[in-house]
Amino acid sequence: MEGVSPPVLVAILCVPAYLLGTFPTALLVSRARGRDVLHEGSGNPGASNVNRMLGWRAGLVVLVVDALKGAAAAGVGLAVAGRPGAWALGAAAVVGHIFPIRRRGGKGVATCAGFLAILYPGFVLAFGVVFFVVARVLRKASIGSLIACVGFPILVAGTRPAWEAIATTAMAVLVLSRHWANIQRLLRGTELSTGPSEG
Repeated sequence: MEGVSPPVLVAILCVPAYLLGTFPTALLVSRARGRDVLHEGSGNPGASNVNRMLGWRAGLVVLVVDALKGAAAAGVGLAVAGRPGAWALGAAAVVGHIFPIRRRGGKGVATCAGFLAILYPGFVLAFGVVFFVVARVLRKASIGSLIACVGFPILVAGTRPAWEAIATTAMAVLVLSRHWANIQRLLRGTELSTGPSEG
């Protein structure tokens, strides 16, 4: 938009970035198979629950599309206003995924990972490996997510400007808050596995 300053343009683009984040990937994938992710398994509209319900291929579709939502928003922000722009639009997409209008939102892990991959590709790759190993060995995707939420801000704090460390910590706290039920189930030993349900 010619004549519009980058900060103003980013503020305007936060609305479509939020709406992009609300795209209900898991809900559409599950309903295409005659299921409803909001009422089965954990009830969370995310890749892990779809994987549990419908298998790893359906879960992978949800994971990739949800990650692309965050990556696309952050990529536009980076082009418009550098790293602050990427943070603003990426965060807007994550908020859209977690707090969509008039339905239950997801936990934001994949969308957050997609947006952070634009800014910290090496960190995301490292934690992606950790997440995969933990989910594969322990069959508890939530443990991998919790490890990433704690470890990622520490890495950013040691290598990036203070404002990025603060922003990363805030994002981690938001995602962690969505895992409160998982934390309670882990403490009770009743957390659901990531594999297809046994019925």
